[in-house]
Amino acid sequence: MRSFPLPVTLVLAALCLVPVPSWAQHLRCQPCDHSFEKVQIGTSASVTVEISNIGDKMLRISSKSEEGASFSFSPFPTPVKLEPGASTQLTVTFKPSKKGYADATLVLTSNDPNSPRTLHFAGTGFYPSSASLAVVPATLNFGNVTVGSSATLQGTLTASGAAVTISSDQSSSSEYAIIGFTVPVTIPDGQSLPFTVQFTPNASGTASAKVGFISNAVDSPTIEQVTGKGVAQAAHNVYLTWEPGEGSPVGYNIYRSTVQAGPFAEINSSLDSSTNYTDYTVVSGTTYYYVVTEVNAQGEESAYSNEAQAIIPSP
Repeated sequence: MRSFPLPVTLVLAALCLVPVPSWAQHLRCQPCDHSFEKVQIGTSASVTVEISNIGDKMLRISSKSEEGASFSFSPFPTPVKLEPGASTQLTVTFKPSKKGYADATLVLTSNDPNSPRTLHFAGTGFYPSSASLAVVPATLNFGNVTVGSSATLQGTLTASGAAVTISSDQSSSSEYAIIGFTVPVTIPDGQSLPFTVQFTPNASGTASAKVGFISNAVDSPTIEQVTGKGVAQAAHNVYLTWEPGEGSPVGYNIYRSTVQAGPFAEINSSLDSSTNYTDYTVVSGTTYYYVVTEVNAQGEESAYSNEAQAIIPSP
């Protein structure tokens, strides 16, 4: 029997092409991410970001949120409506206030199907390497200061290599304060600026701390070591008063000795502008001898005054 080939059945598969819908509205940012690299502290850098609608229907940006210290954004009130092909701009500024890396984000919420869109910005703050700030002396020692009273000492800050801008000052202890010093302040290259530290002990005993200056110097913060000892008010004290001399004094120094006619040691921590002084550091059962000198505006000091004796009772 002769065989014949079986008929071939052709099966046609229907190919269904499903169109991919294009976005009716689409937000594009240029740039969406930006690095400012290194920016010197005290200066700023900016970038302009263009926000565009590359879709074929109106784009509506309904809200925005910003986050990140040291960054600022130009006014961009919402809602914002952009016709197809239209664009708007905003400016992002990086102004570092401290050393190191910092970043920020701007989130835009819109009717774009891919909403929200997050824009990212970053930068690094740095101090110029040529500027330095030195402090003299390295340590301020206040000695004994009666609890409840205050004493002041002065130091000097010197800029070198470039001008130094001091942005803030600080103290590690509430017993020490930098007074009469206003920040920010700029010290020109090679110039100096005095500062005053006040010690107000709130308890007996030695109190050590640090006061510092934050600046654009490479060695910031510049640290001053401070130390002093709080002493309790004695059960006895000696109150001194005197008449001013004729030499136009601007202040007085008070001296004390346990030996008649001296030698005498100065007991005031700073020039006393009044004509009276209370010595709280006397010891029971001791006899003291006091003299006073006056100091004029040129820093010239007079001879000793007449001697005053004080006998401290015991106990």
